[in-house]
Amino acid sequence: MEAISLTALADEQLAVARQAPAGRASHTVHGGQEHALRQTLVALAAGQELAEHNSPGEATLHVVTGRVRLIAGDDAWEGGAGDHVTIPPLRHALRALEDSAVLLTVSMAR
Repeated sequence: MEAISLTALADEQLAVARQAPAGRASHTVHGGQEHALRQTLVALAAGQELAEHNSPGEATLHVVTGRVRLIAGDDAWEGGAGDHVTIPPLRHALRALEDSAVLLTVSMAR
């Protein structure tokens, strides 16, 4: 059994994101070539975003800390720490309204 603190990891990755030229950092929590499930903690400094991109498959987003806005087509969702949303199977973007860390969970086809 493997356990980690997502809040501690979020703090670590936010420190990296604040220093990074792109204002972001990420760490794979679970997954890889041999897994059908991938979980990645993504940290974004305030005002930074993941530009619009295709949905990689079934995915959810859990806000660990901060506030974010998910935009998919004409719909937008704002969430804060503890909030969870299913990412629609559309092109979408994610913007940090303040320093934020999210746990992205994706079901990958093998």
